[in-house]
Amino acid sequence: MSLAMGSGIGDWSKVARGLMPPAAMMLVQVVFAGVNLLYKLALNDGMDATVLVAYRYIFAAAFTTPLAFFIERKQRPKLTGKVLGLAFLCGLFGAGLAQNLYVSSMRLTSVTFVSAMSNLVPAMTFVLAISFRFEKLGIRTNYGQAKIIGTLLGLSGAMLLTFYKGVDIKLWSSKINLLKATNNGGRGSIPSHPNDILGSFLAVSSCLCYALWLLFQAKLTQLYPCHCSNTALVCLMGSILASILALCFQRHKIQWRLGFDIRLLTAAYSGILATGMCFTLLGWCIMKKGPVYASVFNPLSLVLVAILSSFLLSEELYLGCLLGSGLIVLGLYLVLWGKGIEESKFGDQSVEEAVAARELMEVVVVRETGTHLPSAIKNDAELNHNTEEEDKP
Repeated sequence: MSLAMGSGIGDWSKVARGLMPPAAMMLVQVVFAGVNLLYKLALNDGMDATVLVAYRYIFAAAFTTPLAFFIERKQRPKLTGKVLGLAFLCGLFGAGLAQNLYVSSMRLTSVTFVSAMSNLVPAMTFVLAISFRFEKLGIRTNYGQAKIIGTLLGLSGAMLLTFYKGVDIKLWSSKINLLKATNNGGRGSIPSHPNDILGSFLAVSSCLCYALWLLFQAKLTQLYPCHCSNTALVCLMGSILASILALCFQRHKIQWRLGFDIRLLTAAYSGILATGMCFTLLGWCIMKKGPVYASVFNPLSLVLVAILSSFLLSEELYLGCLLGSGLIVLGLYLVLWGKGIEESKFGDQSVEEAVAARELMEVVVVRETGTHLPSAIKNDAELNHNTEEEDKP
C-alpha cells in the first residue's frame, strides 16, 4: 500500500516538474501581452519611446538587485570578465536595441501588427541556434522535421495575420477605447498616418536583436546559473545602456517626469513584472529547455494581444487574425512535440552529445554490416579503424 502511494506521489511529482516550463512560459506571454497594451497607451499619452525603455530597466534593476543580493548571496559564483561581457551583450541586444526598436515600431503601426511581426523570433532563433551550434537540425529525424515544420507554420501564421485581413469579425460590441482616454495630443504621441514599411523594418530588426539576446542569455546562464543574480546583472547593464541612449535622443525634463498616471504604471509593470519576474523565468527555462523552446511561446502573446486590443483599444479583428492565430498555435504544438520526442530519446544528454553518440553507433554498425554511410561518417570509421590497427601489438 505504502509503495503504491509512494509511486503515485512520484508520478504526480514528475508530471508537475514536466508542466513547470510550459506553465512558466505561458505566464511570461500573458505578462508580455499586458506590456504591449500599456506600451501603446503610454506612447499615445506622449511618452518618448527611449525614455519608456530606460525607465523599464531602471525599475527592473531596482527590483531585482536587492532580491538577488539576499536570496543568492551564499551561492553566487565569482564574477569574471567573460560573465560581465556576456551580461553587457545581453543588455545591449535585449534592452538597448531590441526594446527601443520594438517600441518605435509600435508607434508607427499597431499593437497587433508589431506583435505579429515578433513571431519572426522563433524562426530567427532557430536559424541562429543552428549556426552557433546551440541546436542540431536533425532533418532526417521525425522530431527535427516537426521542429522545422512547426517553425514554418508559426511564421506563415504570423505573415497571414499581418498581410491578410479578410472580413471584419464582430465577436462583441465594445464601447471601450482606452486610447481616447490617454490621448493628450502631447509631444511624441502616436502619428495619425501609420508607416507600415518603416515599422516592419524596425520590427524585424527588433526580432533579430531579441533572437541574439536569447542565445547570449543561454550562454550566460550556463556560466552564471543563479537566476536572480543573472537577471539583476542583465537589468543593470540594460538600464545603463538604455539610459545613455535615451539621454542622447531626449533631454527634455518633461519627458522624464513621472506622475501617478499611465506612464508610471507602464514603467513599473514592464520593469518589475515583465522584466524582473519574467526574465528570471526565461533564464530558468532557457537553462532547462534551450533558447528555441523559450522563443516558440512568443505566438501566444499575439493571440492575447489581438483579443485584448480589439476589446480595450477598439482595434478591428479580422478573419486573417483568427486563421493566422490558428496556424501559430498549430506550429507551436508541433515544435513542442518535436522537443518532447527529442528529450525522450536522449534524456539529459545535450544535443551535441546525442548526435555524437548516434554517429558512433552508426560507425559500429558499418563495421559489422558494411552498410554505406555518408562520407563524413565513413571517414570517421576509417580513421578509427586505422587507429585501432596502429594500436595492435
